[in-house]
Amino acid sequence: MNSSESLVVVEHDTCHECDLRVAIPPLQVNQKALCPRCGFLLAAKRRNALNRMLAFALTALIFLALSLPFHFISFKSSGLENEIKMLDSVTILISSGYGFLAVIEVITVLLIPMLVLISLMYVTLSLKLGRMPWQGREIMALIYRLLPWNMAEIFLVGTLVSLVKIISLADIHLGPSFFAFILFSISMTATLLHIDKRSFNQAFASCAAAANDNHSSAIITASVPHAPVQPSLSIQRTWALIITSILLYIPANILPIMNTRLLGQDDPSTIIGGVLLLWHHGSYPIAMVIFVASVMVPIIKILVLIWLNYSVQTGAFRYAKQRIRWYRLAEFVGRWSMIDIFVVIILASLVQLGNAMSIVPGSATFAFAAVVIVTMLAAMSFEPKLIYNDKVGYEPR
Repeated sequence: MNSSESLVVVEHDTCHECDLRVAIPPLQVNQKALCPRCGFLLAAKRRNALNRMLAFALTALIFLALSLPFHFISFKSSGLENEIKMLDSVTILISSGYGFLAVIEVITVLLIPMLVLISLMYVTLSLKLGRMPWQGREIMALIYRLLPWNMAEIFLVGTLVSLVKIISLADIHLGPSFFAFILFSISMTATLLHIDKRSFNQAFASCAAAANDNHSSAIITASVPHAPVQPSLSIQRTWALIITSILLYIPANILPIMNTRLLGQDDPSTIIGGVLLLWHHGSYPIAMVIFVASVMVPIIKILVLIWLNYSVQTGAFRYAKQRIRWYRLAEFVGRWSMIDIFVVIILASLVQLGNAMSIVPGSATFAFAAVVIVTMLAAMSFEPKLIYNDKVGYEPR
């Protein structure tokens, strides 16, 4: 072959959702590759993706660091005032006997975002310097697993909802850390939007080829291993998690999720009770947000997972496109139910004015947080490939 000929790159990938083997041509900037069977996004090429990802990740880390040392929110009522920083909520929850909520906040709002950003910066910087990052593929696999548990933007929305709940009872002041956290959430989202699995796999392959000084081949074939599908194990595990979430959902809605102590008297509130109270006070948008995220989303997600799991167990093959869309919706919206938990965390940390007024988490917070976590695990356990069980292993010629 003439050395002046351009290098031909032949790549195949396996669709994560329907298991179809797809030949992906070289992409131009701003082009995307979609699975021809289920429409799953296989790849997307963006201009200067590594540079932008590195810049956004560094910016996000800086704003995350700035959101910790300064005051986050201050609360003033009847001459009494309380001011908290981001980490104050953790110590308050632990000292009040709600360490479980403190662990959720630290892991999903601080540790996972920080780990994802630092890992991405290490991998992208190594690739920009033309070096194969140590355990690069394993680090990226870990990042992909952690991404669903990154809840920084959900915590921000939960904070805004909690402020709306108490703005009529007291004066609220937002500190520098609050605005730093907003900028962190924006930068974090921008970073994640530039992640593309195929681009990273290509960069790893290029580094490996350069390291081996393998320039003799004119054709390079990149392929992702075809993972076997194990229907019975996936279905049984998903059923177990669905049943667990149903059992947890009952106490999560019957028991109080929050208890307000005003002048020595307790006023417990369930999820539905809080929605009705917000509606009664005219906070219709916030009431709808809480109702959809905390009541409707868990119910819909459980029903969708029941339908999907039953359909693959019985070998149904109709309405595959509709089922894959419902699966994506259930997987996407499930974590947003954590808004109510973050609302309780913020209010329980901020409203601590002794006998005059204080808010403590109710027993339903444990059950509801478990519902969100278990339904997320159920969606992850479900194998969307089984929706196309009559076509698994098909590869176009």
